[in-house]
Amino acid sequence: MPKTPLLRGSRAALAVTVALSARRLRRAYAVQVLRQFTTSLTFETRGRGLLEITRPVVDWTADAALTTGLLTVFVRHTSASLLIQENADPDVRGDLDRFFARMVPDGDTLFRHRDEGADDMPAHVRAALTAVQLTIPLSGGRLALGTWQGIYLWEHRVRPHRREVVLHLLGA
Repeated sequence: MPKTPLLRGSRAALAVTVALSARRLRRAYAVQVLRQFTTSLTFETRGRGLLEITRPVVDWTADAALTTGLLTVFVRHTSASLLIQENADPDVRGDLDRFFARMVPDGDTLFRHRDEGADDMPAHVRAALTAVQLTIPLSGGRLALGTWQGIYLWEHRVRPHRREVVLHLLGA
């Protein structure tokens, strides 16, 4: 420390403040090293509908042994999507399917793209109206899902498909 008092706002005072702040930051974050993990999970759908994937996602996240962080869940397809929804009453999933069937019906003459059938373009529209990526906080070593929340892969095609879901976990 200098022997003469530092004047507030002087260059010397600023340099000391910056040096002290940097030292405090290094000390505060020395223990919190961020780590990241990634994997890919494959799911076989039965055709149109919601497939709960919560358990394999939770299990993989727990294996990482992180306390806090952020999980990104991403589906690598344009005719399927992801959803966090109630997992207690199966009527909720059925109601969602019926709502989307009314909103975006298969075979609608509005759509020109039918390369893979009457459900092709409606599946793309349904995916566009929902989400292909979810972000879920990790707190206390657990995904911060609510009591009745589950993670779902939503197949929008009529036929069964093999779908790939990528997980990326960042945290400490």
